[in-house]
Amino acid sequence: MKIGELARATGTQVETIRFYEREGLLPEPSRTEGNYRIYEDDHAERLSLIRQCRSLDMTLDEVRVLLRFKDAPAENCGEVNMLLDEHIGHVVARIRELKVLEKELRTLREQCVSNQVATDCGILSGLERAARLQGRSSADHGHAVHVHGVHQQLRQPKRS
Repeated sequence: MKIGELARATGTQVETIRFYEREGLLPEPSRTEGNYRIYEDDHAERLSLIRQCRSLDMTLDEVRVLLRFKDAPAENCGEVNMLLDEHIGHVVARIRELKVLEKELRTLREQCVSNQVATDCGILSGLERAARLQGRSSADHGHAVHVHGVHQQLRQPKRS
């Protein structure tokens, strides 16, 4: 199948497929005389496994480890177990961080209980106060306060 067919079959964008190829997660497909990529069922199965891992919020490095074991079925899977235990720990920590974030947002929301002019908005005032405090704290500690793992681009787990 061509890349568009693989994309439709797996619900994956073409650029994502190319990205996984560049990252070495998907083996390079064979090519036609016209230089079109030709994918096999194995590519679709592997891509589906990658997408499943990513839907579980696993990093590309974690996916690489799992694929390494998938490609070596006779290996002991102890490292897979440890990887998943560590990932669960990261998820638990992020849930804790997200609960703190939720509490902060609810507290902020309580600052403005009715519609009014923006200059009197308690939420905007609260955000400005927090920004001033965070600016001082960042200058004192050399970093910004932020809940890690909340945004797509920050989904790398902390390594100890």
